[in-house]
Amino acid sequence: MTIAYWCVLAGALMPILWTGFAKFTNFDGKRGVMPPRSNKAPRPWLDTLEGYRLRAHWAQQNAFEAFPAFAAAVIVAHLAGAAQASIDILALAWVGLRLAYGFIYMADIGALRTAVWAGALACVIGLFVVAA
Repeated sequence: MTIAYWCVLAGALMPILWTGFAKFTNFDGKRGVMPPRSNKAPRPWLDTLEGYRLRAHWAQQNAFEAFPAFAAAVIVAHLAGAAQASIDILALAWVGLRLAYGFIYMADIGALRTAVWAGALACVIGLFVVAA
């Protein structure tokens, strides 16, 4: 299995990281972690969060939105016979940028978050370009 395929797995699991921050951390002391009873209806509970935990929830949603294009781009690049090193570098960069994106989102640094998001999108576009 290639490095890029491992990156697809990392991308698929990334939303779990962000929802973990939303549900099970309490760095600000404002609310406890998600009570077990709330997991019967987690979406309404998550919508009541504030601060970094709400932004972690939003990062989770964005991770789900960003993943399909990335996975498709990696697969297309492989099928097209693009240079493996290029595929791996772009895939690793995407994972790194998406991890940075989530932490920057939680830190509430809007302009930097947008720049990092654009960088990750550029990696997806790059994967399609190397496949051309």
